[in-house]
Amino acid sequence: MTITGYGVITANKRSLDLLEAGIISTSSKDSTPKRLDRIYKALIKLISDTKPDCLVLEKLYAHYRHPTTAFILGQARGVICLATATMNIPMFEYAATRVKKAIVGKGLAPKSQVQNMVANTLNLKTLPKYMDVTDALALAIAHSHIAGVNL
Repeated sequence: MTITGYGVITANKRSLDLLEAGIISTSSKDSTPKRLDRIYKALIKLISDTKPDCLVLEKLYAHYRHPTTAFILGQARGVICLATATMNIPMFEYAATRVKKAIVGKGLAPKSQVQNMVANTLNLKTLPKYMDVTDALALAIAHSHIAGVNL
């Protein structure tokens, strides 16, 4: 199973609140076109259901020793970009270090620290089961700070 995490928050001048979070899962046994179709359809439904103001993605970082990983991630990102264009949703991208700096104050903060700050910021009683969900929520929170929602 391969997963794509997502997180939808509401942001206003007083608080950030969790609206919805979860994963879009695909099976590694399925063909690439079938997996990409699953991601696309799930994202279109999510956008239709939640009506977000924008979508935020982490900038692609891939090590030169793992070009296949970059290629696979690029395909999924392409489908996500297509969904945002189809649904006329603005898209923003941030590097992981920029997200960590916005959330924790340090661009090289460990994932556990980011996870705790996400849970704290959104008043979550438990940490998300998947780190991909935490990452998605961190992107949403970081964008709210960077875009200027004054809390």
